[in-house]
Formats: sequence, structure tokens, C-alpha cells
Amino acid sequence: MPVATKLRSYAKPASEPRAILKPAGNRVAVSEEPKREKENMKNPQRTRKEAPQIPDSVVQSNVSLDSTCSLDSSGKKVNSGTASRRSVKRNGFKPVRVVPDAMDVATLNTPFKTTAPPKRCEWITPNSDPLYIAFHDEEWGVPVDDDRKLFELLVFSQALAEHSWPAILKQRDIFRKLFENFEPSSLAQFTEKKLLTLKIKGNSLLSEPKLRAIVENAKQLLKIKQEFGSFSNYCWRFVNRKPIRNEFRYGRQVPVKTPKAELISKDMMRRGFQCVGPTVVYSFMQVAGLVNDHLLTCYRYQECNVTTKNELKTEINDEKVQNETTELTQIQLLKVV
Repeated sequence: MPVATKLRSYAKPASEPRAILKPAGNRVAVSEEPKREKENMKNPQRTRKEAPQIPDSVVQSNVSLDSTCSLDSSGKKVNSGTASRRSVKRNGFKPVRVVPDAMDVATLNTPFKTTAPPKRCEWITPNSDPLYIAFHDEEWGVPVDDDRKLFELLVFSQALAEHSWPAILKQRDIFRKLFENFEPSSLAQFTEKKLLTLKIKGNSLLSEPKLRAIVENAKQLLKIKQEFGSFSNYCWRFVNRKPIRNEFRYGRQVPVKTPKAELISKDMMRRGFQCVGPTVVYSFMQVAGLVNDHLLTCYRYQECNVTTKNELKTEINDEKVQNETTELTQIQLLKVV
């Protein structure tokens, strides 16, 4: 009886692992495409693929924001725009560029400016009284040519022995009211009884010797006006009508008195002035502009020099006009004769 031989048909095994070339070397990777197809057939809703989560380091390595070109996988140089577009298609991410706000951009474009206060003399500090600062900026060291103003500054210089400049400036209006606006002709007529009534809230404005000295000095000033024409002419002749310009850099260099102040003091006391020592006279010279003692680092030093030059030019022009007028009058008199 014949025996049926059964032929064995060897079926091919299922898909074997296939070697795939990767950048890190040859590794074996099993294709999972059949499994994914079966899962998609069972669950039709999972047909849409989600974007894979890629680490930030990979995105940053693929997209360069600062460089103008990058390298692709083959080692060729590619423009940053092309690289960014490729990275968007490959990874699904767009490069993010951080841009500052509009206010920040405006701040960066505009230069940083600071308005620093002007440099003043050392004795003027940020804590100084505003009246004292204004006095330094507008009056101290400016040449004065008015007799009434000069006499007022002389009285204030005498009062510095009992008060400070800020205290005097705060009571300046009271001084002017009690002393008849420092008019020498009015002060010369003050009696002893009127001097004793010069008080503020029951307190005397100055000591009695200082008050008597003010009245006596007013009388002597009237005599000087008769001799020299004005108190201004008498004062400015000691410096040849040109302010003395000291070039001190530090406050400790500014003197309390000078030989010139001692000379003026002696002459004034010889004429009958009282309470006019060298220290008082030098303070008077500083505030009246007979001497420019602003420090070199102070912005007022140059401004006072410019003011002096302008005033001297005006005086020279006035003298020329006076000389011309006198010459014309003399010529006219000669013609008449």
C-alpha cells in the first residue's frame, strides 16, 4: 500500500529584525509599522498623529537665531532662514525670538542723561538755606557801584560779628525797614532814643555799639561823598577800579583779612568810621565785588569776571562821552569869546 508522503512547506518567518543605519552607529531596530496599522484599524479615531515631544536642547541645536548660517546633516553650510524652515517642517516647532518691549527699546536708544547741579564754593552745601544759595549765585562777588547798596553791605559785614549770613538774609527786609532802606542822609539823623527802639519782638536787632556805629558811619559817608563825589569812588580807588581776582581752589585758602583790607580799614578809621576792622572790611570787599573770592571750581568765578569786564567797558564808554561833551562845550565857549 503506497504511503502518502506529506510534503512539508516551510513558511517564511514573520518579518525579521532589520538593520537600520543611524548616526550613532549600526543598531538593530524592529519596525513597528504593522503594529501601528493594526491599532489604527481597531481605533479609527487615532489616525491623526501627535507631534512628538522633542527636548529643548535639540530644537536649540537645530535652530540658530544669532548665527547667519548653519550646517545641515551632510555638513554643508545653509542659511539660517533655510535651516529654520527645515527645522519647522521636521520638528513641528517654530523658532522663538525674544524682542524687548517698545518702552525698553526707546530707553536703550536714548542716551542716559543726568542734570547735575552746578559746582559752587565749598561753603555752599546741599543743606544750605535757599536764600543763602541765591545770595551766593546772584550777589556775592558781583561788583557794586551804588552808594546805598554799598552802605547796606557794609552794615551787613559789621553784623557778621553777631549773626551769620543766612540769619541776616532772612531778616533783610526788617533791616531795611528799621534803617530807612540804608539811606545815609536819613540814618545820619537818628537819635539815641530812636536807636533804642530798633527792636524785633522785644529783642534788639544789633548790639548798642553796632547801632551807634551805623549812625556815625552814615555821617562820615556823607562827608566822603562831598570829597570824592560818591562812596563808590572812595571804595573803588583802593583797587584802581578793577576787582582783585584771587585764584583759590580750596576754601581753606580764602583769607580772613589781607594787607589791602588793613589799608582800607586804617583809612576809614582815620576818617571817623567805627567797627571797621580789617576782617569787617575784607568781608565787605568780598560781598561788594572789590575782590573775587569765588573758588576756581565754582561756576560763579568766571561769571563774575565777565560781569566785571562788561561794567568796565560801560564805564570807559561813559568817560569817553563825558570827555567829548566837555571838549564840545569848551569849543563852543571859545567861539563865543
